[in-house]
Amino acid sequence: MSIQAQIRLFFFCLIGFPQLLAAQRPPVSEQAVEQWGRYEITLAGPTAGNPFADVWLTAEFSSGKKKVNVSGFYDGEGVYKIRFMPEATGQWSYQTRSNAKALNGTKGSFTCRAPSATNHGPVKVREMYHFQYADGKPYYPFGTTAYAWTHQPEPLQVQTLNTLKSSPFNKIRMCVFPKTYSYVEEEPALFAYEAKNRTRLANGKLKYEWDFTRFNPAFFRHLEKRITDLAKLNIEADLIIFHPYDKGRWGFDSMGMKNDLFYIKYLVARLSAYQNVWWSMANEFDFVKSKPREAWDVYSKAVVDADPYHHLCSIHNGTEYFDNWKPYFTHVSIQNGSTVEDFGRAVLLRDAYRKPVVYDEVCYEGNLPQRWGRLSPEEMTEAFWQGVIAGTYVTHGETYRTPGDTIFWAEGGRFHGQSPARIGFLRKLVEEEPGPLQLADPWKDYQTAQADSAHYLIYFGKQMPSEWVFSLPKKGTPPTGAVFKAELIDTWNMTISPVSGTFRLGEAKDYRVYDETYQKIRLPAKPYLAIRLTQVK
Repeated sequence: MSIQAQIRLFFFCLIGFPQLLAAQRPPVSEQAVEQWGRYEITLAGPTAGNPFADVWLTAEFSSGKKKVNVSGFYDGEGVYKIRFMPEATGQWSYQTRSNAKALNGTKGSFTCRAPSATNHGPVKVREMYHFQYADGKPYYPFGTTAYAWTHQPEPLQVQTLNTLKSSPFNKIRMCVFPKTYSYVEEEPALFAYEAKNRTRLANGKLKYEWDFTRFNPAFFRHLEKRITDLAKLNIEADLIIFHPYDKGRWGFDSMGMKNDLFYIKYLVARLSAYQNVWWSMANEFDFVKSKPREAWDVYSKAVVDADPYHHLCSIHNGTEYFDNWKPYFTHVSIQNGSTVEDFGRAVLLRDAYRKPVVYDEVCYEGNLPQRWGRLSPEEMTEAFWQGVIAGTYVTHGETYRTPGDTIFWAEGGRFHGQSPARIGFLRKLVEEEPGPLQLADPWKDYQTAQADSAHYLIYFGKQMPSEWVFSLPKKGTPPTGAVFKAELIDTWNMTISPVSGTFRLGEAKDYRVYDETYQKIRLPAKPYLAIRLTQVK
C-alpha cells in the first residue's frame, strides 16, 4: 500500500469511521420525566465577563397547542441550566434562545409520563378558601416554622429533617437569606453572593462587601437540595424571599430595587420548577424599613410574572396588613394571635379577603420571656382548632430555650413541646372528613363546622358545659328524619369515644334543627372537647 493510501486510511479511521458509526446509530431518546416532575437542560456556555449579568437564556417548551416559556440561569463554571416542570403528559419539545451563540437554538424533546402514586403536583387554591394538589387531592396546610434552618451546620440540618419526618407538619416557613436575631447569631457557611471583600470587626463578627451582580451557585444548590429533601417528606417549602432580620450585618435587606429584582429573577429561574415551592414575598414586610410599601407591588409582580407555573404566593405582615386582595397573592398570610384566641374571629378576615387565610404566626409555644414566644401547649393547640373550625389554617412554631439545644423556630433541631402530637391528631380528623371544614352558620354559630350536610364538628374550646343539646344550623342540614351518630373527642388527650344511641332530626325552629326528642349529650367537666357528628345512612 502506498504512503498516500495509508494516510487516507488513517484519516478515515480517525474521522470518517466514527462518523459512519454515528450515522448508523439510532437517535438517543431523552429520559422521560413524570408530570409535575423536573426536566433539566444543561448547556456549556461563555465564562468571560459576568455571565450572570451579560448572558440571557430562555427556552420555549411546547406540546400540541401548549407553549411555556422558561428562563434559564448560570450555574457557574461555564454551566447554564434550564428547568421545566411539565404540567401535562405527552411528548414535549423545546428550543432555546440566547444572546450567546453557544446557547442559542438548541433543540430537543422528551416524554412526560403519568405521575407516580405519591406525586400529586404543586398545591393550588381550591373553592376560594381552601387548597388542593394539582391532581385534585385535598391539601390541608398544617405548617411549622424554622426560619434559618438551612443556614445551620450540616448535622443540625439533618436532625431537623429527621424531626420533620416524624412530625405532623406538611409545610415549613423558611428564609432564603440568613437571619441575625434573638437566639440565632451563627455565621452561615454559604452566602447567596460572591464577596468582594471581608473584614473582621472589633466584636469578632465579619463584615462583607458583596458583588450583587454575581451569585454564589453553591448557596443555591444547597437550598435546592433541602427543598428536594422536604419534597421527599411531602412538605411544602414556604420560601421567605425578603425579611428584616439583617440589621446591617450582611446588607441583604437593603440591596436596592435593581439588585432586588435581579435576585428575584435568578431565584425564580432556579426554583420555580420545584413543585413544593411557595413564594412568601416577605416576613413582616412592614418592618423592612429599607423598602417602601409601593416596592412590594413591584417585587410581587416580578415574582408572579417570572413564574410560569404560578406557585402559591403571599406576603406576611408585622403590625399592618398589606393589600392581600391584589392579584399577585393567591392566599393571605397573617401574623395575628388574637384571631385564634376565641370563637368568631378567624373567619372575619376570610370573609373580607375572599381567599384562603393561613394564620402563619399566632405566637409560638415556648418559654421565652418575649410575649410572642411563650404560648402554652394548650394555647398553641387551641389556636389550630379555632382556625380550622373557622375554615382557615394555622402555622405552628416552637420557642423553647433548652440548655444545650437549639430553638426550633429559629434554627431547627428537635421539638420539645407537647402541641405537635395534638396538631397531628387534628390533622387526622380533618383529613378523615370528605372535604374542607367551614362554619355551618358563620353569622351566628362560631362553634359548628361542617364538611357537608352529613359531617359536622362542634368545638367547645375553653368552655366546659355540662351538656350539649343536639342541634344544628338550619342551613345545609339533611331533611327531617335524618339520623346521626355522635362521638365525643378530647382534643388534648387525643381520644374519641362513641356516644350511645342516635339522633333523629326534627322540624326546624328559629334557624336551628334539633333532635326530635331534644336529646342531650352529657359532657365531662374539662376544656378542649369536641363532638363529631356523622349521618347514618
